[in-house]
Amino acid sequence: MSKQVIGLIVGDRSCFPEILCKAGRERMINVLNEAGVEIVALTPEDTRFGKVESWQDSQKCADLFRKHRDRLSGIVVTLPNFGDERAIADTLRYADIDVPVLIHAYPDEIDKLDPKSRRDSFCGKISVCANLKQYGIKYSLTSEHTIDPESSSFGKDIADFLATCRIVKGLKKLKLGAIGTRPNPFKTVRYSEKILERCGISVDVMDLSELLAAIGKLSDSDSRVKRQRDAFVTYIKPEGESAAVMKMAKLIVVVEDWIAANEIQGFAFQCWTSIQENLGIFPCGVMSYFSQKLIPAACETDVTGLLSMYVLQLASGKPSAIVDWNNNYGNDPDRCILFHCSNFPLDILDKPVMTHHVILAETVGRDK
Repeated sequence: MSKQVIGLIVGDRSCFPEILCKAGRERMINVLNEAGVEIVALTPEDTRFGKVESWQDSQKCADLFRKHRDRLSGIVVTLPNFGDERAIADTLRYADIDVPVLIHAYPDEIDKLDPKSRRDSFCGKISVCANLKQYGIKYSLTSEHTIDPESSSFGKDIADFLATCRIVKGLKKLKLGAIGTRPNPFKTVRYSEKILERCGISVDVMDLSELLAAIGKLSDSDSRVKRQRDAFVTYIKPEGESAAVMKMAKLIVVVEDWIAANEIQGFAFQCWTSIQENLGIFPCGVMSYFSQKLIPAACETDVTGLLSMYVLQLASGKPSAIVDWNNNYGNDPDRCILFHCSNFPLDILDKPVMTHHVILAETVGRDK
């Protein structure tokens, strides 16, 4: 996972102790550094203590953010004191970057409410949020209205915010793939490409006939096929026919070429029953193989299910899986059994082995 780049705005209002901004900025930078992000922020050379208070400050910060437009995945606003709500809102408006924004406010200490120590960030945060709402700028909040940045609660807030940033950035101009059509009985996986397109998500398609034709052109002696076969049997030790594994290796080669040529981030697959009848394999192990490599693969040409897998992967940084809410768990109304055929990535499985499909083998035949 590449390092995330986060913008930082340090708010200030001059009638409150501005020295708090110096320490507040340093503390927040330390916390963000510990979270493993790269920070884009004004420096003390740009403005006093690197803070934003005036129109001129807001334009300097907006210019800085615009220079890093393609790299920024989110912006944190921190209020060591009340902060100037208009300068903060102007910064975000004129930066004109559509990324998540987190509003943080430092807490006052009950014995430090004298004029030289008081923050009033509690009130300042309300004002900042009110202005952002007026400006039409969306924002996120911390779990507590005012919170120490070094606290475990804020640590979770930042982790959740960074996950949100990864999701938002990852879904922009996303390309997904669909191989084959949905199984005819499965109307539950129908979707609208037009709705996805309006959200900036494109779907490239490949007909199963194209896939099978490309597989048919590959020989068992092809160096790429041999390499993928070795990698696949290392990934999961199969039980049974080497001929089936060779077909799976060819399937991997063709799908990898298609993904690379079209810059596809994940794919949904028509996993039954055409491919069993025409190629003689179940593709579940191959789909598991791709999902483990952070190229999520969804069953039954379930493109919106694939989108959910991709979102989960962005949030966690780990392989994801799609499952059915499949069975009741005895008489326990608060439990159910989550199940799916066999395309889970190895990260989710315990002592896995690849064998015949124990359910559909009865329908299409054990030899397929």
